[in-house]
Amino acid sequence: MEFRRKTLPTLQGHKDSVNLVSFSPDGQIVASASDDGTAKLWRLNGTEIRTLKGHSSNVYGVSFSPDGKIIATASNDQTVKLWKLDGTEIKTLEEHKGLVRHLNFSPDGKIIATASADKTVKLWNLEGKAIATLSGHNAEVNRVSFSPNGQTIATASSDRIIKLWQRDGTLIMTLIGHQSDVMSVSFSPNGKFLLSAGGDRLVLLWDVSDLSLKGLQANGCKQVYDYLKSNLNASYNFCD
Repeated sequence: MEFRRKTLPTLQGHKDSVNLVSFSPDGQIVASASDDGTAKLWRLNGTEIRTLKGHSSNVYGVSFSPDGKIIATASNDQTVKLWKLDGTEIKTLEEHKGLVRHLNFSPDGKIIATASADKTVKLWNLEGKAIATLSGHNAEVNRVSFSPNGQTIATASSDRIIKLWQRDGTLIMTLIGHQSDVMSVSFSPNGKFLLSAGGDRLVLLWDVSDLSLKGLQANGCKQVYDYLKSNLNASYNFCD
């Protein structure tokens, strides 16, 4: 299949590295998280809507709630902040003891999961109360992902391990296969498979129904941090 490059606007305005970007649920707004300590909101034509200022250090993660009304940001200052689209700060979540690397809303929008260098993932309600702490990793947690039905949470850590948890914080299973830091983890849209990517140049595809290793791809890839979309009918050669 041949893809033709189409020139689109470049979003320029951050003063340091951009760590993560995220689309709003309706696809009309882009949020960006930067080492300059801010998150920015953009229109698709490249126009900057506003800057979210409030963190005292690098912003690593940004995510929209499923209804698109709330934006969450994760920072090196060990906090998570919740914002309205108009830039108003709603809440600051402050119980982590290390930088917060990543975060995600549950599909129903009722829970926020945050991954931290303190080796834990915390689950929060929208009022800003920590309702569960997922403890068990032995190193920084780099990514957290909900299954499409919102009942299973996957965590990826620098301890080379992936863990699956119930929504109430109960550990289901530990998945071992990577030989280096696990940098990313993501469920397939149908919830049947789990993809993990690591510093070992591997992308592992797990069959969640029986938790077996479905396949691994190591075709000369350099470090793979995010493989966000997958076509399960295609070849397993994700990295040529």
